[in-house]
Amino acid sequence: MDESRPIFIQIAEQLENDIIDGSLLEGSQIPSINEFAAFLRVNPATALKGVGRLVDDGFVEKRRGIGMFVTLGARERLVERRRAEFSTQYLTPLLVEAEKLGIDVDDLAAMLAALRSERTAS
Repeated sequence: MDESRPIFIQIAEQLENDIIDGSLLEGSQIPSINEFAAFLRVNPATALKGVGRLVDDGFVEKRRGIGMFVTLGARERLVERRRAEFSTQYLTPLLVEAEKLGIDVDDLAAMLAALRSERTAS
């Protein structure tokens, strides 16, 4: 766990990551609040708050008496949301800084390609 951020947000993000990477498939049941709490050694209210974020956003649904399940279309919607966040959080500041330094889009693309090559080579 990352102590700089609230645990409930980390729980929600981990569930989102599991949905995006296919560890949790659409229609599949997620662990219970008590299972989350026991596994992560957190208060069940904290686990509920994390899962509740996904319920509120429509990525997880409660089925009374059965449990909570990943909704259909959750992966696609999460990817769309994360792409928009990625653009705002990383690309916009990157382009602003590149413009300050006189780096054009072609040079930036070449820099990214070089970084990718370095990562795949190691």
